[in-house]
Amino acid sequence: MPINILITMKKSIKIRKTTRKTSKRRRKMGYSDAIRAFILVSVIVALSALISCAVIMVHTNANKEDTALINNEEKDTVVKPEGEQQASDNSKPVSPIVVTVEPQSQPQTVSEKTKPQSVSEKSKPVPVKKPEAKPEAPAAPVATTVAARVAPKQPKEIIGTLVFVIDDAGNNLRDLDAFLKVPGPLTIAVLPGLPHSAESARRIREAGKEVILHQPMEAIGAQDPGPGAIYTGMSSAEIREILARNVAEVGPVAGINNHQGSRVTMDADAMQTILSFCKENKLFFLDSRTTADTVAPAVAKQMGIKIAERNIFIDNEQNKDTMLRYITSGLTRARANGSAVLIGHTWSPDLAPLLSEQFPIFMEQGYAIKTASDILK
Repeated sequence: MPINILITMKKSIKIRKTTRKTSKRRRKMGYSDAIRAFILVSVIVALSALISCAVIMVHTNANKEDTALINNEEKDTVVKPEGEQQASDNSKPVSPIVVTVEPQSQPQTVSEKTKPQSVSEKSKPVPVKKPEAKPEAPAAPVATTVAARVAPKQPKEIIGTLVFVIDDAGNNLRDLDAFLKVPGPLTIAVLPGLPHSAESARRIREAGKEVILHQPMEAIGAQDPGPGAIYTGMSSAEIREILARNVAEVGPVAGINNHQGSRVTMDADAMQTILSFCKENKLFFLDSRTTADTVAPAVAKQMGIKIAERNIFIDNEQNKDTMLRYITSGLTRARANGSAVLIGHTWSPDLAPLLSEQFPIFMEQGYAIKTASDILK
């Protein structure tokens, strides 16, 4: 074999050996790099986990501190009674009523919002159980201040007489209390057969206000007028029995007005029995006029009885400005006709403060404020 070929073969063998060594060296270096990378990543992950645990522990401790702080604040917080109104507008004085405003159009009917009444309930008297005496504070005296007991002086020269009737007392004592503090005459109508009916009547008398029976009567539609109600189709004896029981519960009373009652006040026979009962027991009757088709005035005229009639519903809309406009209509009516009867409700939160604020203004303008019985004497 030629020498050149041998030399070439030796060189080729050397080159292959060198290549193999280089490949082995590179493979070893690759393994080392991978191991280093794995170790580095593991360290990073471990550090991240430790940092996360530390952050979670800090937040947990902070939340525990916040919870403890909130609990302490709740213990120190004074919770107002349910239904108590925020005095948001009370700090702003209402401008005096100007009596030259033209009368607003006054609806002759009022919505009778109550529970549906079944057909069977209409055919017979509603049984009335005299409620157990469970007043909210039976032993406590009526919270009347000197300002509430002493009414502003009536004007010497009277340009009109106003009668304010407040319906629906008896549901609770909280709403009623605000009206007992109004510094002036009020006629307050008490519903029978409710947990606070008798106690409400007692407190009203003690506060020097006039008490009347707010007699539930059948309405047009499916409304339930409540316990102790009168329905069309009842006999005269049944009606008298219900009236006597309700008057005994909340009495002594000066008179009676109807709660709902759009159907009964359209029934001449029923109204004749009711007015006869009033006449025999020296009670006046105030027609709330929940319907324009009431026959109460016509029946009273036939019987030679004088009754009172509602002129204005104050709180069809329970907004202070709107109620003030309705009252202004009553002032105009009183100037024109001599007197006006305005009806509101105990559940109107802004009505009692409004009356307390405006009564002195009415009297300064020449309006006398009386009870319902005063205008019928």
